[in-house]
Amino acid sequence: MDVVVWIWSVLFLITGPLCELNVTACNTNPCHNGAMCEDFLDTFKCICLSETQDGVLYGGTNCSEPLVGCEGHECQNGAPCVPFLSDGVHGYSCTCQSGYTGSYCQTSTAFSFETSGGYLHLQTPLLSAEMYFNIMLSFRTVLENTILFQRGSDGVTLILELQDGRLLLSLRSDPSTSWTLTLPQAVSDGEWHRAEFVLGEDTLLLRLLETCHGEDICGRAVQIEPGTLDLESALQSTFVGGLDGGGGSGSFIGCMRDLFVDSQLMVPEDWLSTLAVNVTQGCNHQDRCLLGPCENQGECVNLWQGYKCKCPRPYDGPNCAEEYITARFGQEDSASYAVFTINDQMESDTFSVSMFLRTLKESGLVVLLANSTTQYFGLWLEKGKLKVKLNSLKITSVGSVVNDGEIHSVGITVKEGVMILQASAREFRLTDVDTFSVQLGDEVYVGGLVDEQESSAFGGYFKGCLQDLQLNGRNLQFFPLAVSAMSYKPDHMVDVTAGCTSDDSCSRNPCQNGGLCFSAWDDFTCNCPPYTAGRRCDEVSWCELKPCPPQAACRALKRGYECISNVTFQDTGTLIYRGNGLITRHLTSIVFSIRTRKRNAPVLHADSGSDFVTVSIQNGFLVLELLSGSSFTSSRLSPMTLHSSKPVSDGQWHVVELLMADPWANSSQWIMVPLDEMDKPTVSNSAAGNLDFIREGVDILLGGLGLESGWNLIGCLSNVEIGGIVLQYYGPDEVRFPQTQGEKFEKISEDPVRVGCVGGMVCEPNACLNEGVCKDLFNHFECFCPPGWVGDHCEMNVNSCSSNPCRHGYCSEEGPAYNCICESGYAGTNCEAKVDACAGHKCANGGTCLRGINSYSCLCPDKFTGQNCSVQIEETPWYVVVKNLPPKLPVSICGDEEHNYTCFNGGNCSETTLMCDCLPGFSGHWCELDLDECKSNPCLNGGYCHNLVNKFQCICEMTFAGDFCEIDVSDLYFYMATLFWQNLFQFLSYLILRLDDEPEVDWGINE
Repeated sequence: MDVVVWIWSVLFLITGPLCELNVTACNTNPCHNGAMCEDFLDTFKCICLSETQDGVLYGGTNCSEPLVGCEGHECQNGAPCVPFLSDGVHGYSCTCQSGYTGSYCQTSTAFSFETSGGYLHLQTPLLSAEMYFNIMLSFRTVLENTILFQRGSDGVTLILELQDGRLLLSLRSDPSTSWTLTLPQAVSDGEWHRAEFVLGEDTLLLRLLETCHGEDICGRAVQIEPGTLDLESALQSTFVGGLDGGGGSGSFIGCMRDLFVDSQLMVPEDWLSTLAVNVTQGCNHQDRCLLGPCENQGECVNLWQGYKCKCPRPYDGPNCAEEYITARFGQEDSASYAVFTINDQMESDTFSVSMFLRTLKESGLVVLLANSTTQYFGLWLEKGKLKVKLNSLKITSVGSVVNDGEIHSVGITVKEGVMILQASAREFRLTDVDTFSVQLGDEVYVGGLVDEQESSAFGGYFKGCLQDLQLNGRNLQFFPLAVSAMSYKPDHMVDVTAGCTSDDSCSRNPCQNGGLCFSAWDDFTCNCPPYTAGRRCDEVSWCELKPCPPQAACRALKRGYECISNVTFQDTGTLIYRGNGLITRHLTSIVFSIRTRKRNAPVLHADSGSDFVTVSIQNGFLVLELLSGSSFTSSRLSPMTLHSSKPVSDGQWHVVELLMADPWANSSQWIMVPLDEMDKPTVSNSAAGNLDFIREGVDILLGGLGLESGWNLIGCLSNVEIGGIVLQYYGPDEVRFPQTQGEKFEKISEDPVRVGCVGGMVCEPNACLNEGVCKDLFNHFECFCPPGWVGDHCEMNVNSCSSNPCRHGYCSEEGPAYNCICESGYAGTNCEAKVDACAGHKCANGGTCLRGINSYSCLCPDKFTGQNCSVQIEETPWYVVVKNLPPKLPVSICGDEEHNYTCFNGGNCSETTLMCDCLPGFSGHWCELDLDECKSNPCLNGGYCHNLVNKFQCICEMTFAGDFCEIDVSDLYFYMATLFWQNLFQFLSYLILRLDDEPEVDWGINE
């Protein structure tokens, strides 16, 4: 019967003429509000939407009835309400959030372990060996090593724990049989994580129930050999969060929720009062790091019920609020140091020293470690760089200097034969170094040693600041700190002060020349006034202040200035100089310039005991006589003598350079640099010492030997330099500012000097006669006489024309002088210059200049005429066909070797100089001008005049004819006849012209 009904049901669902159409219940679209229809033989089912855009859910058979079951629902703890319609009755259900359960999600599944030692002990029913054992839970903690749960007791034990922040599941049946699973994700971050383990069918599984990213592995499994485990009663006992009596990786501190044991939810309110120790319901964790308790950029670590601050150096304390006090060494250049004694045994295979360092000094001992026999470690500064001593090995660090006044982090580590030196982010490594260790009773010296001389071996005492000095992780505490820390206390300290205070560098008034001082740390800066520079304003641009007299030039020195000028000696004055007592350099040269005509005169002299130096002019030659360093020579009374190779008393300037050949020797030859660059230097035959005997307490005479000697210089001197120090001609009262250079020869004579080089008035009053010109040659003169006069004073007259001074002219005497009458084409006082007539010519429009006798002519191009080719020839009318050809006339070359010229257009040479005899129709000196026969406008009635050679032709308008276009041919018959003959005439003329244009043909008649 059922089969028949089914067959008829199928038949009713088939329709069409041939029963080819399949009819379903969903074809009628019975489902509403976006529901999906599913077909079932003779009926349908509507799948209603769980979410709609307008927020209204629908239910019922056709999803057409609004669901109102959630109106006034009682879902708690944020659980969403889900309405439904069942058998016509509206209702709802609550979808609980993680951590809650119950019909209304009113029961919390979370519990907390707030103190160490808490645990939950559960006993689960005995399961068959064929069943699965599993535990699933969510946890939240910041501990990196702790136990989550342990299942089992004697025999088989299964433990899930955190090691280094990662999940570790281990299964042990006996000491020799175990399985371990580890997941790589770090889960001790204080966030919720959900994990599950499953044991069954010879498989152990551990997985993290959350989204994995990239290549992370969220689950691992391992196969267990069948029959190795007896699980029927071994896994009944489960400890969560810890063990009774401790053990494992440590008690769990944090929160757990949604704990399932063998798929059974463990609700805290069911077991909290009987099965738990130090466990509370709910999770009330507050991250203490959110309050920012760590100061000075300390890193806060969440400890669940508290926090811990990881302090950056040099800070310490629970909240990184305490800063290790900086130790100041070398305040105001004092010798300061501190000594520590190691009072415990350091058991470590690593040696380390680290600190913060600040200094401006280039050298100084920082740290030194020593035992009773040797100094086995040292750290000091040398030229601003760190230098390390390891036993007998000395190492200089690479990289930049650390004495720049900035704070540098410095650290040295020695481990397993490798030394690492770190200084301000730079690192230097050295291998194969000897290891050593710090022993009980060793001493640590900081900043210097007790003995000053021993400290000097390391560059002296350290000047600067040290902070947070640590030896193998323990602080060398110069001054007590409020927080307790493992540290060494100093045995004694000398002039070490707290804080990194600066020296009062401005108290010493380091800024010179009115500079304003500003203090910096252990340093100063100077605000310099105008014209000064340098760190201490000690570099003065003296010459910009114009300190010298107007007639002198200023020359800047490193520490002062000099006033440079020439002076004139007139046989009466002698200048006296003396060293100022501050000259320390060796004096090994004398340099000056001289101009004189006196053949015998002293220039410079100084003596001290048996030592003396004299520079003089003898018989016109310059002579150096020197007796110095007599203790180093055998010929004590024989001075060294050096002569110039050429005379200097010629009234010209001469530069004199006298140099010691070996300026570093006690005694050597002297050299005179040649007066002429083409000559070789002059070298003395004997040796002498330097001029150091005149540095102090010796009078230096310049320009003479005094008024009573009668032997003085007449001439000019530049500034004399002895060893590079100038003998200045101006005293302190004659300059505007003090001369601050240290080494000076001071002028002690009060006689004024005559500035400049001025000789006698040799040209006054009338040295040269007869209008001769006098030239002053410094105490000598020369007369330049006019023509006809000779002699030293132009006093003798001579025949002015006797020497034939006129080269191209005739000479005539005019008193003592002469006058030249020049030939044509020449000019000048002596007719020596040939006149170029075309110089500055005015030929325009491309005209060529043709030279003539004291004149020129212009050879014009086509279409231009006139004297300067400036007149344009009238354009030929369009109806006139005329071919302008240059006349085919011969050209003649005329003149002689001295003068030649060309006659154009058939012109012939003329007896008249530079002239041509021209054919009719041409003019000009060289027949270059074609006479314009049309200039008189001979053609009447608008006829065009065609210029020909020595004639013209009229080209008439159509109604006129005749040689001058004077005949009116306007009558028709007369006009036709006349037109015929006129055209014939023009045609014949055209043929004649064309025949005349043809090239000439040589027919061989003369052969």
